[in-house]
Amino acid sequence: MAKGPNAFRTISEAADELGVPQHVLRFWETKFSFIRPMKRAGGRRFYRPQDIAVLRGVRALLHDEGLTIKGVQKLHKEQGVRRLVSVGGGEAAGSTVGEEALTVAGAPGRLDAGAKDRLVFALEDLTSVKARLDALLKGR
Repeated sequence: MAKGPNAFRTISEAADELGVPQHVLRFWETKFSFIRPMKRAGGRRFYRPQDIAVLRGVRALLHDEGLTIKGVQKLHKEQGVRRLVSVGGGEAAGSTVGEEALTVAGAPGRLDAGAKDRLVFALEDLTSVKARLDALLKGR
């Protein structure tokens, strides 16, 4: 039975979905601080849907657009993880999204679906970081 779109993926499932070997995902983890899969006991990695979206962007930038690792790091530093996700969705690396794209036309204060997804991604990332910090503080 196939996993749902919101299910976590093991490293082998993530590698298959992205079309790269598992060792490449582990290598990217060492080069890109923003790639942080959840790790369970024994160090087993689980990739959330937003992790896959970021990895898809990194793969597109490195493999399809020909950027170097330093180029992807610079893009992330300048434009953030949201930019990587948008590239993974098929957007060209050079295009930019204006703030007006965050709201639904004619409805100020309402977020469009893309903005809501980005906020949910950020919330899940912050929740994951909080869990890691709580675990570290417990170990004191």
